[in-house]
Amino acid sequence: MADQNPLIACLMDIERHVSTAGWDQPARLFALVTTATLLEVEPQLVGRVPEASLDALTAIEQDEFHVGDDLEERLEAIFWPDTVEGCALALERAFLPAKYEADVPEDPAEAAEFVAKHPERSDVRVVVGVLRDGTRHGLARVVSEPDELLGAENLVPGLGEALLNTFRSVVE
Repeated sequence: MADQNPLIACLMDIERHVSTAGWDQPARLFALVTTATLLEVEPQLVGRVPEASLDALTAIEQDEFHVGDDLEERLEAIFWPDTVEGCALALERAFLPAKYEADVPEDPAEAAEFVAKHPERSDVRVVVGVLRDGTRHGLARVVSEPDELLGAENLVPGLGEALLNTFRSVVE
C-alpha cells in the first residue's frame, strides 16, 4: 500500500527517521517535495538522492521550527512556497483511556499535568501529513507497542486540518 501512495511512504520514512532518536522529542516539521522538484532546485543532490521515482515525496526537516506554547498558533504563521507539495508534523502526546475523560480538568495546564501523572497514561508518537490537494494521512506508534504502526486517513483530524491550513493563500 505504501509503495502505491507517495504520502504514506513518505510518512513512514519520517516516522522511521524520527524514531531513531527515541522518545521525548519536540515536535518536528517537514516540508514535502517531489523528488523531481528537489533535484531541480538542488542539482548537487543528483546521484545522492534515489531517483527511482521522481514523483516520490522527499521530506525536508524544518530545523528552525519550534512549537512554543501554542501549536495551532505556530502553524497559522506558516506559509509554504509553491515548490512544496505538502507538509508533515511528527509529535508526541500522552493520552488516557476514554473512561477517564470526565476526570480531566478543563484548564489546559491542569489537564496536561493530570494526564502526565496518571498511572494509565500512554505515550504516542503521531506523524500526520497533508498535500496541497487535501490528501491527508496519519501514522501512530504507541510506546507500549513499539512494533505496531497504526495508520488512517483522518487519524488526527484537527492536526491534519491545521497542517492543510498552512497552504492557504497569503491573499485570502
